[in-house]
Amino acid sequence: MTRNGKVFEHPNAGQENDSIRARVMVFNDPKSQALLDQLNRVALSDAPILIIGETGTGKELIARQLHAQSARRGPFVAVNCGAVTHSLAETELFGHQAGAFTGATETRAGWFEAANDGTLFLDEIGDLPLSLQVKLLRVLQEREVVRVGARKPIALNVRLVACTNVNLSEAVAAGRFRLDLFYRLNVVTFNLPPLRERPGDVLPLAEHFLNLYGRRLRRDAPGLSVEAARALQAYSWPGNIRELENVIHAALLLASGGEIKTHDLRFSTVLSASSGSRAGPLDVISAELQRLFCTPPPNLHQELEALTVRRAFAFCGDNQVHTAKLLGLSRSVLRTLLKRFGLISTETDPAGDEELDALDDDSSRPAVY
Repeated sequence: MTRNGKVFEHPNAGQENDSIRARVMVFNDPKSQALLDQLNRVALSDAPILIIGETGTGKELIARQLHAQSARRGPFVAVNCGAVTHSLAETELFGHQAGAFTGATETRAGWFEAANDGTLFLDEIGDLPLSLQVKLLRVLQEREVVRVGARKPIALNVRLVACTNVNLSEAVAAGRFRLDLFYRLNVVTFNLPPLRERPGDVLPLAEHFLNLYGRRLRRDAPGLSVEAARALQAYSWPGNIRELENVIHAALLLASGGEIKTHDLRFSTVLSASSGSRAGPLDVISAELQRLFCTPPPNLHQELEALTVRRAFAFCGDNQVHTAKLLGLSRSVLRTLLKRFGLISTETDPAGDEELDALDDDSSRPAVY
């Protein structure tokens, strides 16, 4: 337990494994507690479950919690659909008979059979080839599987939990995902909020990781200063729980004394498009602001304002009309700022208001942005 929330850890949380994007889940924020209540209500059913959320939010942990609460006697089998080659995916899912194809020297059970009486978790199901989506739909409907090269079906009692970080409705519209399979999976859907939308989980998670890595380093875990705690809660966490774990791990290594300060927090400014996050340029700016707030220069606001105006003015080729439009400012306000930061003369500017009005009305002039 951490604070007043429940903690659920991945069984391999103590291992260094980059394929596990989130290794602990805390149900402290009201949104997380509501999600846990919903999860416990449907855990005993056999209905397929679809979990939607960004990378690093803890989708596999939710699936494991569903299995733990389901009272199923069989195992929990996790499969990453995006990591399996298309040529092997069918035999991996459904198994094969000896002699079914070249190299099949012995009969082998697939993932469905391995998860019998338990739960099969299909990670990133949106990456499953269309040809296998048809066969997966049949397995769900008939509750039986036929191995490749065999004719006799094998009865199954498997709870399917699937997850994705892509919009399956858009994938259906684009022809990459079957509509009938989507309806079959979409019986119960959990929309797992990103960490930035459940701020009540941030500090309990941070404390958990402080204790975890403190034990590994065989030293007492330092506390968080008030400023550091505020910085953690203000950050947007594009990498979600796994990014928070990395930030806390690094802070524990860098901190001196018994307390983590804001300058010990190293927020990432490299936001990979492949990470599945919806981060954009403003998130990069937000991360850099966090670093500035740790060691603020004199006149921080004025420096940021000057930087914005200078970069916009240069981007627009020193054109005042276009710069004003780009920044959403009136021409008079922009001219005041340009003079303040030494970008135009403080004396009467040759491009006066009449010329600016003419330029503003000239629709034939190409826009820079």
